[in-house]
Amino acid sequence: MTTRIDKTIARQREKIASGAYYEAHQQLRVIAARYIKQANYDAAAELLAGGATALLRAGAQQGASASGGDLAIMLVLEVYNKAEWEISGSDDDVEGRTRKKRLIELLREFPSDEPTRKRYIQEIIGWSGRYGPLERGDPDLHHTAGSVYAEDNEVYDAEKHLILGTSESAETLAKLEYEWYTNDDPHTAALYASRAVFPYLLTGNIGSANKALLIFTSRLSASNPSLGVQDVSSASSDIRVYPALPLLNFISLLLLTIQRGSTDLFRQLTAHYAAQIKDVGIWDDTLAQIGEMYFAIKVPKQGNPLLDMMGSMFFGGGQDNSGGRRAPQSRSSAKTVEAPPSNMELD
Repeated sequence: MTTRIDKTIARQREKIASGAYYEAHQQLRVIAARYIKQANYDAAAELLAGGATALLRAGAQQGASASGGDLAIMLVLEVYNKAEWEISGSDDDVEGRTRKKRLIELLREFPSDEPTRKRYIQEIIGWSGRYGPLERGDPDLHHTAGSVYAEDNEVYDAEKHLILGTSESAETLAKLEYEWYTNDDPHTAALYASRAVFPYLLTGNIGSANKALLIFTSRLSASNPSLGVQDVSSASSDIRVYPALPLLNFISLLLLTIQRGSTDLFRQLTAHYAAQIKDVGIWDDTLAQIGEMYFAIKVPKQGNPLLDMMGSMFFGGGQDNSGGRRAPQSRSSAKTVEAPPSNMELD
């Protein structure tokens, strides 16, 4: 069977190489549908993945990449979902890891400007949520999707996925937020750092929150040697203090307070920085939820505050009349910043 499939894919690749994209696309759909009807899902998956890869690599000419995207989506909807292939997340789940790897590799083949990519990402996350241990979707798939969006400077889409990703996602997110920050005024550093820290706190991922802040501040210090910074050490912790960036210090102290679990310290901390927090104008609801999650300080119920906060604060919150995205904003600066330029690097 494998030999037959290999020959089929080879023939279709010849058609694709000659520019017969539509013909190859239609024949691959028909043959795959036949395998699916026979419940031969492995054969259908191999055929669709191979055909999709070839068409996506052919680029946008005559709709080749769109045809590849269509086959990739068919792979998820008609094979992964109908076969009810599960993903356990266990290291012993060899088949699950192999099937997930196929989806990840295929996602990497999508051109950045191919419209079907977003739909494909939605479908693979949806499949992993239905047939995996986490309803919100598989962390590896989220990390790959977030990384792909980050590489293309699609900041808000990247954020959505990276906060639900793997341990590696915190570094990718922190670098993304820092590079975005470099297009803004120096005093706004804390606003961008908060985008890499607060979502992790709201999902209970304190480790990634700490990692994201460390990477952000390390880049800040390395890129601004003239920026005043003091290292403060104690028997239990080490933090960097930035005299010119009080809200960045607030975030550092907030993480320490959460790790100590001191309600009184949290109240003192928010009271000490109340004026600066008020000036920001968008942290109140977030800090209220943090207070409830980590210090049992009750707040009025309001639907799903995590989703509401992420939608309004972290993932865009609207667009200006020209289509540009709004960035973090303080009442004092009232400054709107568009997404970073296309040549931004995240190495």
